[in-house]
Amino acid sequence: MAQKPKVDPHVGRLGYLQALVTEFQETESQDAKEQVLANLANFAYDPSNYQYLRQLQVLDLFLDSLSEENETLVEFAIDSFFIALVVQGPRPVLQNRPPSRLSGRLFTVLVCPSVPFNFL
Repeated sequence: MAQKPKVDPHVGRLGYLQALVTEFQETESQDAKEQVLANLANFAYDPSNYQYLRQLQVLDLFLDSLSEENETLVEFAIDSFFIALVVQGPRPVLQNRPPSRLSGRLFTVLVCPSVPFNFL
């Protein structure tokens, strides 16, 4: 299990999210990556976090995670991306993200939401 990022308590939410993103990018541990991605997904539920998620390019991190070999990371990435779609709406989430950035799995889920994840 990943350790809680070492963050100065005075840096606030942006600093904490930056520490999570940095940990995700630097860790070699798949368990840590899974935990960090799940934590970032939790922040996507709150619309007040979107400015920070956009600033830190967390949605791109979710998209990049779609190409991981770790199926749990891929599932978390899809879930996280959809959380952002539901909370923020499609325009701010998909804006400046060409269809070529969407992996085949995510595109299939967007176009055919009735297809079970394990068939992708």
